[in-house]
Amino acid sequence: MLPMTADAPTIVATSGGLRPGSRTRLEWSGLVHHAVDLAGVSGRAPRLVHVGTAGGDQRWFQAELSEAARVAGFDLTHLNLFPMPSVADPAELLASADVVWVGGGSVAGLLAMWRLHELAGAFRAAWEAGVVLAGVSAGSLCWHVGGPTDSFGPDLRLVTDGLALLPYGNGVHYDSEAGRRPLVQRSVAAGDLPLTYCTDDGVGLVYRGTELVEAVTDVAGKGAYRVERDATGAVPRAVETRLDPRLLG
Repeated sequence: MLPMTADAPTIVATSGGLRPGSRTRLEWSGLVHHAVDLAGVSGRAPRLVHVGTAGGDQRWFQAELSEAARVAGFDLTHLNLFPMPSVADPAELLASADVVWVGGGSVAGLLAMWRLHELAGAFRAAWEAGVVLAGVSAGSLCWHVGGPTDSFGPDLRLVTDGLALLPYGNGVHYDSEAGRRPLVQRSVAAGDLPLTYCTDDGVGLVYRGTELVEAVTDVAGKGAYRVERDATGAVPRAVETRLDPRLLG
């Protein structure tokens, strides 16, 4: 059976996605349910493919996500790359999904492994076919040109070799990790990042094609931000504009 697909290429890039469960340790949050809604699934369980490359494909964590999927009514499959791909044709698995959810961890490691296994084209093909691409932290940065990361150590550095399905920079955990906002602003002012969109924890950015259409959140009071370069003065600077997210029900 072919997947239901969004009516335009869709990405939901977040700094969230999980919450404490009532009978399980974790549950999928409203951000993930919104990504599923955007896929247009009806009449059957939504097919969610979880990609945990950035965290090293931790089986114990995957078990908790599988429990969360059971609670949510999702049909969940894990695509592992360690110690080898878990399916013969990863591209086919991605294409069969309604939503691909990419977990957090090392975005630098994630990008290296995806390229080693020649998956960059598979993600683009799935996106163009209407599979909703989504994720948290590294799973948000990866769809963009790049942004701040702790992949290399506790001192944040830029990664600038993202898949660039979206022609923007991305800043995650904007309100919870103090070094991220100033690095985004310095990088945009210097021209090391293009126009950049950022999310507080609990916030997601919804893109249709390459256009940001809205920010959403399941945590009241949180924000998203647009950071752009202003070169009209003697010294270029970054201009930050807050975008108020729509609170999900």
